[in-house]
Amino acid sequence: MPAALPRATLLVLLALFTLAWFANLDGRRLQHPDEGRYAEIGREMAFTGDWVTPRLNDLKYFEKPPLQYWLMAASFNAFGVREGAARLVPAAAGFVALFAIGYAGWKLGGPTLGIYAWLVLAGTFWWFGLAHFVTLDAVLSSALAVALAAFLVAQRAGASVRERRGFMLVAWTAVTAALLTKGFVALAIPAGALVLYTLATRDVALWKRLHLLAGLALSIVLAAPWFVVVAARNPEFAQFFFIHEHVERFLTTEHNRAGAWWYFVPVLAAGLLPWLGVFAWTAVASWRQATPDAQGFSWQRFCFAWAAFVFLFFSASGSKLPSYILPLFPALALPIAGQLERLPTRTLFGLSLPLVLVAATLLACTVFGFDAVVTRLADTLTPATLYRNAEPWVVAAFAVGTVGGVVALLLGRRDTPSARLATIATVSLTSIVSLQCGFTASDAFSPTRSGAALVAQLRADADPPFNLTAPVFQVGLYDQTLPFYLGHPTTVVAYRDELALGIDAEPDKAIATLADWEARWRALPQGYAVLQVETLLELQKAGVPFRVNAHDARRVMIARR
Repeated sequence: MPAALPRATLLVLLALFTLAWFANLDGRRLQHPDEGRYAEIGREMAFTGDWVTPRLNDLKYFEKPPLQYWLMAASFNAFGVREGAARLVPAAAGFVALFAIGYAGWKLGGPTLGIYAWLVLAGTFWWFGLAHFVTLDAVLSSALAVALAAFLVAQRAGASVRERRGFMLVAWTAVTAALLTKGFVALAIPAGALVLYTLATRDVALWKRLHLLAGLALSIVLAAPWFVVVAARNPEFAQFFFIHEHVERFLTTEHNRAGAWWYFVPVLAAGLLPWLGVFAWTAVASWRQATPDAQGFSWQRFCFAWAAFVFLFFSASGSKLPSYILPLFPALALPIAGQLERLPTRTLFGLSLPLVLVAATLLACTVFGFDAVVTRLADTLTPATLYRNAEPWVVAAFAVGTVGGVVALLLGRRDTPSARLATIATVSLTSIVSLQCGFTASDAFSPTRSGAALVAQLRADADPPFNLTAPVFQVGLYDQTLPFYLGHPTTVVAYRDELALGIDAEPDKAIATLADWEARWRALPQGYAVLQVETLLELQKAGVPFRVNAHDARRVMIARR
């Protein structure tokens, strides 16, 4: 049994995974749009001390509630304004969820199931990957994972009355945290999972054990104060948040995030790696073999109902992004772990071998065919040098996947509990390290996805020296990362998009037209602007005074001369 392993061995495993999990948070520039957007909101909250009204680029921003902004502002206050402090929030949230799911597995099926569930979720591509980008989905999904884990522990037949009540209140608290992260989708997911599970199993007794009144009261006490205060201070909040962000976002395609009905199928398949083969091979059997406990509750079937509802709910939505189905992966980690505990060694070998062969094939293709791929993909906006800077880390990612996969296959040849644990841990750790190499490779493209290099060029320019107090304009565009790296907001020109509500509320903080900006620019003693090359050519024709300070393949930074 894995639980029989020496405590020192388990502590070494935990140390290795902790190191691998939190490595490289500071090693990459923030990427446009999401990382720049949410990091900047947290930075402005930390700077202004206004913990009620979220602001993006010094404009009111009510698309989401404030919990993640609060956490990021606290992280910036503690560790300084840096990429790692921003990424620490989703990474820590995702790491906490591992322990919640592992604990649930331990209580539901024993220590082996708990350890396996921890390892499965840790190495799941989509879970690890999105926990290392600054988005809201990682914190939302982590809070929901805690809620799911507490719910499963509370509903098991062996739970005492006191234990059930305590864990159900933990579940309600976690759902409230999710609500304060991304809104009422946090209520829709557990509610929808309950309905779907009841329809599939006819287990209506479950509804009597939810501690509904106490849970709702707790949620209202925790969540209502911010909603009341922010609405009192900002009369435009209620209509935008409740109608635009929830009803219209789900029912319409106005956010230009539409997708086909099968949009999330490849996301689910890729996201479940390296456990996709196990899931596909055993999903039907896991459902059929699930035995209800003495109370008629089946945790396996509830996990499948949770995952199915998340998948169907967002598939039906008019707004789709790959990160939306992240909450289903913790639910699937538990039944996958159960199958890893039971599958014959030969079957596990057969399901793992294709992954190793794919990794080896990709490694060979990268080593021998990278130049051919670069020739096809490179263009003026993404030059070949960027691809070549990424090449060593792409090779490293596939090499780690290949070597780790071979090691796992060799370890798995022995049919013992310790060997099986070592195999699963190796697969999980290989997945994490491979993805970390991939993240480093992605940073080679930061000149096309971040304003960090532009700001670095601007600060290095000594003619004249960069003036921190001079205004910075973004003309006809908005790079989400630019205010973060500048350390202060910019003024947008001829641009609205997601900043429209804030611009309408405080129109003096933006400039509506290029002509209005030109007049202000000519009157400035010093200023800076970021714009596209096409706009720069228009300014040259109009005789607008400027000097080019910095540029990349997509944008130009100019100074008032």
